[in-house]
Amino acid sequence: MARIRPDQLPRALQDRLAPVYLVSGDEPLLVQEACDTIRHAARQQGFSERELHHVDPGFDWGQLHDAAASLSLFASKKLIEIRLPTGKPGDKGSRALSEYAATPSEDNLLLVITGKLDSAATRSKWYKALDGVGAHVPIWPIDPPQLPRWISQRLQQAGLNADKGAIDLLVSRIEGNLLAATQEIEKLKLLAPEGHISTELMASVVADSARYDVFGLADRALSGDARGAVKSLQGLKTEGTEAPAVLWALTRDIRQLLQVANQIDQGKHPDWAMKQAGVWAKRQGLFGTALRRLKRPHLELLLRQAAGVDRAVKGMRNADPWDELLDLVLALAGTSSLQPANIRLSLKL
Repeated sequence: MARIRPDQLPRALQDRLAPVYLVSGDEPLLVQEACDTIRHAARQQGFSERELHHVDPGFDWGQLHDAAASLSLFASKKLIEIRLPTGKPGDKGSRALSEYAATPSEDNLLLVITGKLDSAATRSKWYKALDGVGAHVPIWPIDPPQLPRWISQRLQQAGLNADKGAIDLLVSRIEGNLLAATQEIEKLKLLAPEGHISTELMASVVADSARYDVFGLADRALSGDARGAVKSLQGLKTEGTEAPAVLWALTRDIRQLLQVANQIDQGKHPDWAMKQAGVWAKRQGLFGTALRRLKRPHLELLLRQAAGVDRAVKGMRNADPWDELLDLVLALAGTSSLQPANIRLSLKL
């Protein structure tokens, strides 16, 4: 069975359609888009009727034979769609698919949609029966390192372009949920008629009602205003802002501070170092204040602390993300005058 990557599918469908297409994978959005591409190509080539079958434990596989043998009253060609979530058709299903593959009709196109197929499934009789007549479109998840590039491509397809910081923020917001990413991109199309997505605009979208307060929180922490920063953190939580959006804003500033501190340690002028690190002119005063309080070893500890918060957010550590964010905010503000244990009580109310 020819294997076709999703990005190769449109070109492959320009030629003569195969009698059978198998689309497998656990990423719903990408599976749906691959199937839509096949359906569109089928309609373009005269398969104007579609017959859909969901395979459940009581499914009658005789329906596949009936669908293939029946003549349509409304169309000369038909798309037969079999949705097989488990990827395991059983003995009856294996026989039915094998029999169909043995004598495919030019008037029918079979589209089989399954979850991820393991190596045992690809060695099964039904899979091998389709091998000589069909094409397999395996859908693989988008790994975290690939996600920024994937989002950037999606934005370009939507006629948008975005700052790197904006893309990074959206990555932290969706946590690998590609459907959520496409929904946010649709929202951005309405909010950015000029086509450019700034970091501020992305923050206002993904933080919902927070309205730039993630930046206000970071500014208060940089200035050493621990009480004000804690108040902002509590407000963000109360408004329903998601922890990843807050963590992103804090981590971005910590990384920039560390980059500037490294350059200063190498003898560079602070103004030049801040410009190289991409610090906005209006925030350079805040960075200067923070750097008088936070030295490079301290910033390295803060970055490791932020990584720990990230693990808590993702469920990889048994810790409350908002408690962890509180500790990070206080450490960034460089104060020990406030007691985190007492403040946590107010954050949990």
